[in-house]
Amino acid sequence: MIEAKDLSKSYGDQRVVDALSLSVPAGICWGLLGPNGAGKTTFLRMLTGNTSPDVGSLRVLGHEVPREALKLRRHIGVVPQQDNLDVDFSVVENLRSYASYFGISRAELQPRVSRLLKFAALESRADSSITALSGGMQRRLSLARALVNEPKLLILDEPTTGLDPQARQLIWQQLRALRTRGMGLVLTTHYMEEATRLCDQVTIMDHGRILDNGSPQQLIARHIEAQVVEVYGKGLDSWHGANGEALAERFEQAGDTCFYYAEDECPLLEALSGHPELSYLHRPANLEDVFLRLTGRELRDA
Repeated sequence: MIEAKDLSKSYGDQRVVDALSLSVPAGICWGLLGPNGAGKTTFLRMLTGNTSPDVGSLRVLGHEVPREALKLRRHIGVVPQQDNLDVDFSVVENLRSYASYFGISRAELQPRVSRLLKFAALESRADSSITALSGGMQRRLSLARALVNEPKLLILDEPTTGLDPQARQLIWQQLRALRTRGMGLVLTTHYMEEATRLCDQVTIMDHGRILDNGSPQQLIARHIEAQVVEVYGKGLDSWHGANGEALAERFEQAGDTCFYYAEDECPLLEALSGHPELSYLHRPANLEDVFLRLTGRELRDA
């Protein structure tokens, strides 16, 4: 689906993509994760031919990019981070207008638009103006519009940012349905739960470089102990000195909370049981733990 070798891109003296090489199999959901400023957006722009690398080679769906970007674009769909629907058109007019760019015949246009309205659960809002739609409805319409040309690859840049849980769950259901049809998906997201639920393979990058790659489960097993206990409350410092540091394989402190990482959480939980002044949460390790360990907990300006 994607073959990149030694891709680099700089703006002035800042290298935003740095010797990036990867291979993504066809027909999977691939997640590209990283903090703000990691180089994700620049790489996505390279995938669609909107940004040319300074050096390196890139093939997407067998097309050399950017040289064959025009041919490629007939076979991809893009859901941008910010909805760019035409507010002068109704819901159905947005779909018809976008379809016109791909030369879809009149005979095929109406049944295809009807299928997309059903897919997006917008049949009853076909004639509504864009400004009359909720944020979740607009996001579903953006997704439907990206499918007008029946793409082989769908690129989604933070598709559920700002949505309420109900709308997010519906988008997830739609993306899983596309995945079962064999469509390839490229997903960037800051929601680690979203990446875990949807992605077959995840690449974590920072400062333009790949930090690691694998399935969410592989990354968790590779970088994080099996169990995590988050502890906070009055008296944490003294409890930590007497118990926490000795009972966990590793710990990190963020603000007033200590994160204890252990293969066996039972000694930690037993030591906490006699300290009602402390609050704690016990959970399995997850992809967010991996992300924070690889990229750090510091807030980024970018």
